[in-house]
Amino acid sequence: MTPRYAPNVRNAAIASVVAGALAAAIVLFGPATDDGPPPPSPGPEARAMLAGGPGAPLSPIELSALIKGQERRLQRYPDDHVSWAVLGSAYVAQASMIGDRSDYRRAEKALKRSLGTLPGEKGNADAQLGMAALANARRDFATAKRWGESVKARSPEQWTAYPVLIDAYSGLGSYSAAAKALLTLEKLRPRTVQTLLRAAQVHRDRGRLDDAEAMTDEATALAHGRAEKAAALHRLGELAWDRGEPAAAVANFDAALQLEPGHHPSLAGRARALAALGRTDDAFRDYRAAIERAPLPQYALEAGELYQSLGLTGESRAHFEKLRRLVAKARKLGVSEELTLARYEADHGLAKAAVQRLAQEWKRGHRSVYVADALGWALFRAGRAEEGLKYVKRATALGLRNALFTYHQGEIERSLGKDGPARRHLREALRLNPYFSPLLVAPAKRAVSALGDPPPGGPVDVEGEPWTDEPLPEEDEEATEEEGGEEPSEGPSREASGAADEEDEPSSASGSPSPSSSSAVPSSSSSSRSRSGG
Repeated sequence: MTPRYAPNVRNAAIASVVAGALAAAIVLFGPATDDGPPPPSPGPEARAMLAGGPGAPLSPIELSALIKGQERRLQRYPDDHVSWAVLGSAYVAQASMIGDRSDYRRAEKALKRSLGTLPGEKGNADAQLGMAALANARRDFATAKRWGESVKARSPEQWTAYPVLIDAYSGLGSYSAAAKALLTLEKLRPRTVQTLLRAAQVHRDRGRLDDAEAMTDEATALAHGRAEKAAALHRLGELAWDRGEPAAAVANFDAALQLEPGHHPSLAGRARALAALGRTDDAFRDYRAAIERAPLPQYALEAGELYQSLGLTGESRAHFEKLRRLVAKARKLGVSEELTLARYEADHGLAKAAVQRLAQEWKRGHRSVYVADALGWALFRAGRAEEGLKYVKRATALGLRNALFTYHQGEIERSLGKDGPARRHLREALRLNPYFSPLLVAPAKRAVSALGDPPPGGPVDVEGEPWTDEPLPEEDEEATEEEGGEEPSEGPSREASGAADEEDEPSSASGSPSPSSSSAVPSSSSSSRSRSGG
């Protein structure tokens, strides 16, 4: 296929080598049979494919063959630390692919067996990076960071450390560190599919949607395997959704599902986009398929809210109950779904419980824009609008163009009487994506209508003092980022900040709402100001 962004010959050659090495590795691994010799220990390229964690370009058939082959090999060679590491990483990838999180326990056991045979400090980077990928999958980003940085400190040229570090830094909200890790990855592994997709992720988090789309488009063109191309097409679908283009999103999700019919992220993404297009029966079909394929709490929440928007309270309640069961099951398997549960609690349950959950996440160092937005909204719903606004602003400060975040900011500002900013942000949310939520789009439109147009005459003193011939003050060079320099700092790390961070942490205690915010606190009913826009 001719790439739409025309990568050079060297980049295409690298992609061909990677894809060829993967294909050769899979052929060597199996499929497993009861007779014949066990498969050989995986080569470095096959191990590298799994080092990126969930999303590595392996199809279900290839992954199953890899797992069976390594299980057979380890029956004969139980002290092969490489095969234990690859098996553990393959379990992590399989759990992501099919949603069976019991695979995480098998992964941890295999990876620890590998490290027991050859410790990480003696060179077992494969197992350490497998543990990092496992920690990321369980949303224990601080642990993932420690594993990844251990490998990076010992072998800074080992490119497989950087994908897991990018994911860990992003989960912790350390976006400058993620950008630096990406720069290193691009130097060590330029223009490969996995590098391009990680780059698109970093650019998207910073609101650079055009750059993210260009890199994802190139990754799609470079992808050779069906699973690899499906992953890239899914990313294109998500970017189309971010732009408020559900028809384009459906087209990309369709293309991904033609390659990998069981790709549950594309099933859920297509369901969301189909609902926006008014094709609710098709949307429910896809949500059912996604939940059957991978019973994740996020899918149950999305489906439940769609049912609720249509007045189907029985189905909605059933999906919310399923969400709680799935979160509880995930917790037993060491997976944190606190963010999803808190989002549910803030809008459909007990907002104070959502604040408590998210305050704990914040104390764990999980300070991504997603946690910041959810915490800010939960604080608002719990009657602490002034506090909530600080966190919601933090979620949007980096530049991420997210209609839900922008709506949250506008609605909190409206409750505080900040009509100008509220009007701007609510209109922006609807402009970014007019379909961002089946429950919140209508309230957003009503709120915009209630706010009306700005007062006649415009803001007072928008131009400042009259122009004079006096020279302008010198620019503060220390406060100005040089072009091409380091990304702006996200603030001190948790290790360095110490007690200073305590000021920035919300109290999980409920307390009494301040007088300025108590009257603006929305109730769970549709008659509240935040939900009705009245």
